[in-house]
Amino acid sequence: MAEIVPFPRTPHPPRGPRPQNGPEPLWRHLLGDQLRRRRHEREETLTETADKAGVSPQYLSEIERGLKEPSSEMIAAVAGALDTTLIELASSVADELRMTSAPASAVVSAGARGAFALAA
Repeated sequence: MAEIVPFPRTPHPPRGPRPQNGPEPLWRHLLGDQLRRRRHEREETLTETADKAGVSPQYLSEIERGLKEPSSEMIAAVAGALDTTLIELASSVADELRMTSAPASAVVSAGARGAFALAA
């Protein structure tokens, strides 16, 4: 009989700015953070938001923790339950991804360009 080899679990990447040359954050992690933040701002429980979205609280929890890669239909349903739109949510996640993924050299060169514009 074949030997069962345990699948190594990768640790959840730390939140916030990534170290230079570190791994980029995953979309699903940033999406989950954004959904949880919006739900907490509304002071709703997982169950309340999940009921409005038509998903189970367990599934919503897995989305918020970045464990599931939900379909666009599921994201739209949860966004609607949080009184936002898919485009607003996706834009917020994309903005956050840009901020956490910008290489230090891009930030420095953007600052240098700004300094040149001020001097001109």
